[in-house]
Amino acid sequence: MACEGGALAAEKAGRGSKYGILDLDISHTCLYAILMILAERLRTADDVAHELMETERLVDLLQLKAARLAAALAETKLWDEAGFNNPGDWMRFHCHLTNNVAWDRIAVGKRLGQMPESEQALYDGDIGYAHLRVMARTADAVGAKAFDESKLLPLARENSPGKFYYKCLHYRHAVDAKAYSDEQSELVENRRLSLSTAEDGCLLISGVLDPVGGAAVRTALEPLARKSGVGDDRGLEQRYADALVELAHGGKPANLQVTATVETLKGLAGAAAGEMEFSLPLSSTTIERMACDCSVTRVLLSQESVVIDLGRSKRVISGPAMRALKSRDGHCRWPGCERPASWCDGHHVVHWIRGGETDLDNLVLLCHRHHWKVHEGAWQLVMTADGRVVPIAPTITFGRARGPD
Repeated sequence: MACEGGALAAEKAGRGSKYGILDLDISHTCLYAILMILAERLRTADDVAHELMETERLVDLLQLKAARLAAALAETKLWDEAGFNNPGDWMRFHCHLTNNVAWDRIAVGKRLGQMPESEQALYDGDIGYAHLRVMARTADAVGAKAFDESKLLPLARENSPGKFYYKCLHYRHAVDAKAYSDEQSELVENRRLSLSTAEDGCLLISGVLDPVGGAAVRTALEPLARKSGVGDDRGLEQRYADALVELAHGGKPANLQVTATVETLKGLAGAAAGEMEFSLPLSSTTIERMACDCSVTRVLLSQESVVIDLGRSKRVISGPAMRALKSRDGHCRWPGCERPASWCDGHHVVHWIRGGETDLDNLVLLCHRHHWKVHEGAWQLVMTADGRVVPIAPTITFGRARGPD
């Protein structure tokens, strides 16, 4: 239907349906006009910011009320009579909450009697409901006798809820170091790491590390997970995945055994894929990359599956040559990448299988990601006369040109 006058439309929008949702058959243009009228008082960024803060304060007060009611519900037998195992389950079902949120509500409601000043601070707008939640959980951890609101409230006023949580951990340690240590030990005992192979050969990783172990892994991964240059369009999770592989390499050639035919290594049409332990069959381009500078024990077969070569080739960059290469390049030679030399592989600009020599003029350092791009990613590297490395993107085919009409 056509858009009605602004005032009339706004009036209808204000009434809405019994569910508080617009119940009008109107165009997007008209709806936009209605929203503009209703939000007219929020013209500036300051207005929006003020309205947001006031709304969040209201949400805090409503959550506080919900916490009181949740604690009161927990004292009744209503949830038991309704067939639920505990009040948290009842709240999950009837209040549409997650398990953690439900029990946080109950914890806050039960501890309000021990946090009168903090409750008042929430009413005054000095802290938020999230602070109360952290404080209530801290009271649960240390016990009613050891809990001291006066030591935590100043910290809550000075810190965000996340930072306040860490301050409360220090408080818990100060109150009962042994109990805190026991919790940490339990986290260590709950560590686990699961590795499984999917149908397509991808490795699926799932696990949990204790805080110390997790920090050690993060410390090792974070430097490697930084973007490698202006053209690095990988997402954070992709960078973490690449960092883990680099960490596994440890900046050293991988000690792997690959079985393939000569035809596979040359990438000839009709050749079978290569084989490696813990992996599905590998493509010829992957084997070519690994053959650049890996401690690969190769097993080359003829077409009749007869072993015709076993061992390592002179293509592997020797210790002195590798040291010279690292000294010359210093880091990954891909433009804009500064991965240190210790995390790079030596790459043959003209691959050895195609007649390339293993000497410095034909070698460059590449990090794991850019080494992959040159082989599996089908990029090319060109070494200019002045020693610069120029990457060339894979050829893009747009299809046949359109003929005349």
